[in-house]
Amino acid sequence: MSVSVSDAAASEVGSGRFLRFWTAQTVSQAGQRFGLVALPVVAIDTLHAGAAEVGYLTAALTVCYLLIGLPAGAWVDRWSKRSTMIAAAVVRAAVLAGIPVLWAFDRLSLVWLYAVAVIVGVASVFFDVAYQSYVPFIVADKDIERANARLESSAQISAAGGPAVAGLLLKAVSAPVVIAVDALAYVVCAGFLTTVKDSEPSRRAKEGEDSRLARDILDGVRFVVGHPVLRRLCVTVGVSNFFATLAMTLTPLLILRTLGLGSTVMGVVLGVGTLGGLLASLTLPKVRARFDAGKVMAVGLVLAGFSMAAFPLAGTLAGSATVIPVALLVLGQFGMTWGAVTFNIAQVSVRQRVCPKNMLARMTASIRFVVWGSMPVAAVLAGWLGTHIGIVPCLWIGVVGGFLTALPVIGMDRLIRSAAPAPASGV
Repeated sequence: MSVSVSDAAASEVGSGRFLRFWTAQTVSQAGQRFGLVALPVVAIDTLHAGAAEVGYLTAALTVCYLLIGLPAGAWVDRWSKRSTMIAAAVVRAAVLAGIPVLWAFDRLSLVWLYAVAVIVGVASVFFDVAYQSYVPFIVADKDIERANARLESSAQISAAGGPAVAGLLLKAVSAPVVIAVDALAYVVCAGFLTTVKDSEPSRRAKEGEDSRLARDILDGVRFVVGHPVLRRLCVTVGVSNFFATLAMTLTPLLILRTLGLGSTVMGVVLGVGTLGGLLASLTLPKVRARFDAGKVMAVGLVLAGFSMAAFPLAGTLAGSATVIPVALLVLGQFGMTWGAVTFNIAQVSVRQRVCPKNMLARMTASIRFVVWGSMPVAAVLAGWLGTHIGIVPCLWIGVVGGFLTALPVIGMDRLIRSAAPAPASGV
């Protein structure tokens, strides 16, 4: 049975339920950006981690998609997605709050940091699967792309302001203290989510399906593999994330050690650069009104790959005037996030439109199993390559691989047009 948003107010992107959800996600994103800047700084500056240890930390945050990504999708399709997000936010707040506590008592170590990263990663799996499956239950199908664009715009504002503010805070207080802001943001996020009402039914109660987990997981995987649009998107996003992770894992080391710019400059560079993502989210609805989704996705990926080259290029200028590598990093981050966000909004919206609503979580989890599952492998590989061949050569490998990611989406518009909006599936 097809599920739709029942009341007229909920069909609009400006409705109260969407605005409260949007606020919750914005607060969560802002805090998360603090953590993304502060965690590697804790590892590098406080615990004296090298390239390999930073790679392990990134892997700890993402390996959970390989371990529980697929069953998470089956579970979230059974559970209330809103309740799942609330629980995940609370768990992340609790474990992140432990970092400044352990640091204050001189008990913080890399082992503890890895453990916190794994727990945060597990909670993030459930939150992200529920989050990307939730939008069709609070807005009408015609508003999905606009809703995703607005959500992404706030994410990019957070990405722009979060690292910059974190960088300034890191100048005044220690990195473990900055992570406490991340924990507080998740508490606020959970509070706003408790006020959101949606049209999601109790799937098991209404459909009376058996509760075998293995069957649900297999149904989700088969659906993605058998769907021509979702299959290509899965390959594209998986390859893209692999090479982006390869490059981005070593970016803090590039900025802090190779270029010697310091954590404050790192936060400002990443924050200012990600304004490109905000521009992408604001312009995408108009771009999509003129061009098909496949073309938009391909151009976004090519732009991201081209812009990523600024990072290793800046690394070759170590020892030169500071303004030159900083300018390259800002321009590279600006273009990379512009292209990546353009691609991401378009591909997520396509996925949500072609997938039955009662398969959304399993579809999302199946794709994220591949996408995020590739990230710990790339992170560990980045640590090994950074140690053995150097940071800059490893970044160039990421750039070359980034250009390859556009290949699966070339000529994809015909497939998208032939994929009519899907009704609820019996699988």
